[in-house]
Amino acid sequence: MGKNVIKLFALMAALTALFLVIGNALGGTFGLIIAVVLAAVMNLGAYWFSDSIVLRMAGAREVSREEAPWFYQIVEQQIVRAGLPMPKLYIIDEDIPNAFATGRSPSKGVVAVTTGISRLLTKDELAGVIAHELAHIKNRDTLISAVTATIAGAIAGIADMWMWSQIFSMFGGSDDEEGGNPIGELLLVIVAPIAATLIQLGISRAREFQADELGARILGDPLPLASALEKIEWAAQRGFMQMNPATASLYIVNPLSGAGGMMRWFSTHPPTEERIARLRAMARQGSGRGALAA
Repeated sequence: MGKNVIKLFALMAALTALFLVIGNALGGTFGLIIAVVLAAVMNLGAYWFSDSIVLRMAGAREVSREEAPWFYQIVEQQIVRAGLPMPKLYIIDEDIPNAFATGRSPSKGVVAVTTGISRLLTKDELAGVIAHELAHIKNRDTLISAVTATIAGAIAGIADMWMWSQIFSMFGGSDDEEGGNPIGELLLVIVAPIAATLIQLGISRAREFQADELGARILGDPLPLASALEKIEWAAQRGFMQMNPATASLYIVNPLSGAGGMMRWFSTHPPTEERIARLRAMARQGSGRGALAA
């Protein structure tokens, strides 16, 4: 837990610094002051409300046991093995199979899956996915992911607002002579979201390997998770998921992996084939067999 706390504060500091740079570049001293105030509010809000913000961005809705008995049954089986309290369960109305977990602590955990995941995966494969998401909750990765997605989304939103404001200024005939360098500002709002994504990369890739390993131990068998990853990656390559790019790092397989080209350079996940190979190696070594040790 100690390492994750250090990572969280380092992450928030890096993204906050980027936020302040944007404020200063776009608004000078006044912009910097506004950015400081917004950064303070944003960091506090990201800590306390990032899970609900992320769920809203993902279009997820909470489901009852009556609506999704299969979901509750699988999660209840795996929380016993993981030694975790029951998380809240959410469903995203999306045909492309995927899943993520969020929540600032294990007692506030949330597991969300798309409607398409239950149609593609077997029960054992779905249990592997759930075990992976519970591993994120147990490792407290979910807070880091949610804060990252929230602040990265805010940075991307500022960049969008600036571009729209420039478009409206052109049509409105505004000629603010005291404005900053428009070329420098343009470069900044292009680079800032990329920089925010790179900061996400610094943490999220390692987290996925760790969650795969712990998830295999929770389930007691690495192979169902390996098979599930293979199917989800296959679906991601052949379909497009309607989602906010800022939340891509949360999902078990990056929903943007099918975009190809430059987007793959900025993938928040390690290559799925490498994750599958590691899980299959665990199975050959027998290191994932048996219930998770207390």
